[in-house]
Amino acid sequence: MSLKTDRINTQILREVSLILQNEVRDRDLRMCTITAVETTNDLSISKVYVTFLGKNYNQEKGMEALERSKGFIRNLLAKKLKVRKCPELHFVLDTSLEYGNKIESIINSLHEKD
Repeated sequence: MSLKTDRINTQILREVSLILQNEVRDRDLRMCTITAVETTNDLSISKVYVTFLGKNYNQEKGMEALERSKGFIRNLLAKKLKVRKCPELHFVLDTSLEYGNKIESIINSLHEKD
């Protein structure tokens, strides 16, 4: 991955987080957090990894709300990025946090048995 792509990833992560926090009014996106961004080398597509905080939060509704807001988010992002063409956004549910918590609980239960 190039330095330019890394820089774009960082900028997209920061700007999309701010857009979700300040601009998007959808109630289903209140607990949405951007965890990572991966952009292709040609800067045409960005995978935006998201997670929803809260145990009883409906992640499916959150992902549907992101899909509904995708055009609005990309439009605002295009005004803030210093690139000729704003990458297409693909939102992906990040399950690594849940996986890490599951592994941690397994390890803790093994320690309790000893």
